[in-house]
Amino acid sequence: MSVTHLTEESFDRAVDQGVALVDFWADWCGPCKMLAPTIETLAGLYEGRALIAKVDVDAQSALARRFGVMSIPTVLLLKDGAEMDRLVGLMPLESYVQTLDEIL
Repeated sequence: MSVTHLTEESFDRAVDQGVALVDFWADWCGPCKMLAPTIETLAGLYEGRALIAKVDVDAQSALARRFGVMSIPTVLLLKDGAEMDRLVGLMPLESYVQTLDEIL
């Protein structure tokens, strides 16, 4: 499964049911680039169980403002559209797995 790229128009529909992990990132962000392979790995590990998605904060600044994203990478974990947790900064794969498993 590949990572889904969300826009302001597609965001609510994509996350309104089930569990979603959403990475807020930017192309110029070094730690975001370092996190990208982890996000790809999560997409494979959680295929069919959780949506793994990305939001480009430069292209989708309204979404970043809506969720109060002040630094990137910021990863939101949502269940049925409601924020359950957030992880700010570069974290190891295990941190995301543990948080996703708790929500699932």
